[in-house]
Amino acid sequence: MDRKPVIVVHGGAWAIPDYLAESSTNGVKGAACCGFSILAQGGSSMHAVEAAVRVLEDDKAFDAGHGAVLNADGNVELDAIIMDGKNLAVGAVSCIKNIANPITFARSVLEKTPHAMLTGEGANAFAEKMNIPRVSTDELVTDHSIKEWEEYQKYTQSVTNLFNSEKVHDTVGAVAIDSDGNVSCATSTGGITNKMVGRVGDSPIIGSGGYADNFVGAVSTTGHGESIMKVTLARLVLLHMEQGKSPRDASDQALDYMKNKVHGRGGLIAVSKTGEWAARFTTQRMAWAGIDGEMLYYGLNPGEQFQESLHNAI
Repeated sequence: MDRKPVIVVHGGAWAIPDYLAESSTNGVKGAACCGFSILAQGGSSMHAVEAAVRVLEDDKAFDAGHGAVLNADGNVELDAIIMDGKNLAVGAVSCIKNIANPITFARSVLEKTPHAMLTGEGANAFAEKMNIPRVSTDELVTDHSIKEWEEYQKYTQSVTNLFNSEKVHDTVGAVAIDSDGNVSCATSTGGITNKMVGRVGDSPIIGSGGYADNFVGAVSTTGHGESIMKVTLARLVLLHMEQGKSPRDASDQALDYMKNKVHGRGGLIAVSKTGEWAARFTTQRMAWAGIDGEMLYYGLNPGEQFQESLHNAI
């Protein structure tokens, strides 16, 4: 099979403030170009999505890796998932600490253990065994994250108001199809500011934060984690695609269902087994970028899509 490679990335669906708009847009464009360069050289979709997400984890404009937010105790707990649509192999980690690139750690779980997910102390012990570099919490946290956490300490809010807000930072992710027709997804997050210690959102949950199956396609989600888990958003999108809907229509139907059923908002990126793709969201903004040949497409606001020559972008 010789298929045109495609990659799509997102930087989180939330109320992205104006001061982060440019850096968020530039970040997803850079991540997409990085991942596509691997695909263009015949590389695998797994390698491409991991590389793209690593770029976002290293960019402090995003809530993943180096831009992570603080939990209720003022610490960082990170989650990630990566999935190979060829054989449904999956690796996920949750509540890990002091790891700059959780997505690479998640791939280690996929490739070097018989398990699908590791969490907490056991996950961190495995990271040490695998010689995965550890970094200080200070290196992962931005001044903005600290100020945001300090603001949350001043107020007592209900769980609903606190955690179903569009104002909190969110997830990053990537989906891709390579020239062999294999699809993959990757999702990584630092969670939400002031979350309970030990809270796990949708990002590392198979079928919620991401899913990939060569027979259908791949999805990476972002938004209110508890809502996404309730409707298993990633798998729901693929279910609609299995029934013949385009990635765009399947995404819109799944997001509308989540909004109407559990009052949750979010976004997602999806690519089909034929290379058709979509980036859709119900929040105020979502930074996204996609490459499906010689053109780079990107956007931030609802209904917005820009494009430029991939040659100019690189």
